[in-house]
Amino acid sequence: MSTAVVVGSGPNGLAAAVRLARAGVAVTVLEAAATIGGGTRTSELTPGLRHDHCSATHPMAVGSPFLRTLDLGRHGLRWCLPEIDCVHPLDSGEAGVLRRSVRETADGLGPVDGRRWRRLFGPLAEGFDALAEDFLGPLTRVPHHPLLMARFGTAALLPATAVARVWRSDTARALYGGAAAHAFRPLDRPVTAAIGVSIIAAGHRHGWPVAAGGSRAITDALAALLGELGGRIETGVRVRSPAQLPPADVVLFDLAPGAVADILGDRLPPRVARAYRRYRHGPAAFKVDFAVEGGVPWTNEAARRAGTVHLGGTFEEVAATERAVHAGRMPERPFMLVGQQYLADPGRSNGDVHPVWTYAHVPYGYAGDATGAIVRQIERFAPGFSERVVGRAVRGPAALEAYDPNYVGGDIVTGANTVRQLLSRPRLALDPYSTGVAGMYLCSAATPPGAGAHGMCGAHAAASALRYLRRGRAPA
Repeated sequence: MSTAVVVGSGPNGLAAAVRLARAGVAVTVLEAAATIGGGTRTSELTPGLRHDHCSATHPMAVGSPFLRTLDLGRHGLRWCLPEIDCVHPLDSGEAGVLRRSVRETADGLGPVDGRRWRRLFGPLAEGFDALAEDFLGPLTRVPHHPLLMARFGTAALLPATAVARVWRSDTARALYGGAAAHAFRPLDRPVTAAIGVSIIAAGHRHGWPVAAGGSRAITDALAALLGELGGRIETGVRVRSPAQLPPADVVLFDLAPGAVADILGDRLPPRVARAYRRYRHGPAAFKVDFAVEGGVPWTNEAARRAGTVHLGGTFEEVAATERAVHAGRMPERPFMLVGQQYLADPGRSNGDVHPVWTYAHVPYGYAGDATGAIVRQIERFAPGFSERVVGRAVRGPAALEAYDPNYVGGDIVTGANTVRQLLSRPRLALDPYSTGVAGMYLCSAATPPGAGAHGMCGAHAAASALRYLRRGRAPA
């Protein structure tokens, strides 16, 4: 029987382990932390409430081509949908409102913008499951669905600012802009449209769900399936050199490229070592989890029913703050996300006290305290919010990196979404998962298709490892 070691137990590491185990490989997962999950951990950051540590809302995970093959519901994973997926309020009191239905979303944007919304997102949502097979993988390979990919690429390759010009109203432009800002890039750069287009299309196909009980349910289910397949997980094991790796035919690293370069050292080919060490990380997140009595008193009524709320004002304001953050300047009013997962999953609350998940975009390695800016930005759209706060837990970029070393400098998406890194992350290679060392592979979010709890980076890396094993190569 072939053997494998997976270093790291985030959703990609566990997805890789499961794919290998399903193919009959004996798998051991080594996790440095005391608990598994990476960015999908959940705990009581404030007393009596369940808070997601990082990843919280999962439009890509619910539609993941790999996760959908696993029947994780048998191991406790249950998706919960809010009444409204996402709201982007404006100072006027109006808001862009994203619902699962393309038609209902379009109807809320007026006749002209609604028609244009349907024209862009209707076909992408209808063909999303087929489309996901292509864009949730290396973008350099020949697509299985070329016509759908061509339609997606027509918008995705553009700057978000160009796509935003499709719509006339501030509400439609802001609704799209908040989704596009998930790229953590200036919105006038090429390919920044891609993330906004893809997560909106995913939402129209599957919604923006949360996992019942918290995001840890995703990795708990993967771990349970792995155990059923004979795989093992060891926690509290930090790997710093090849000598600490158990003997195995293949090794997969759910780590940032720089960490892999540190571990493998001179074993890496020089060109790969250079690529991993110059791999670029993007802006950071500054996270604050609140315990809020009675929930957030949003001025816009739809925001009170939304699983996710994007805060940043108009499209133009969001674009300006993303430019500032990218340039290393902390904006007075940062773009931020607010998660109200308890609306879909009430068991996270304690009576009338609810967990409210937030983070703001801040410069890479930001050492200041953005808590005040986050509170003021919420107060801007929900006056009286601070009076309802009865607890909080704060994690800036340094604390996020300490929590998960893959979040270098507070970069929670494990790599800047530059054109080069979107098309050839972590390096230009026929197999982006290969480290150049026989039998060793990178499976983290630094590989295609990038960040998310979809597990596709791990699944693709495991496929590369299985091809290596089928060729009968000697153990690494």
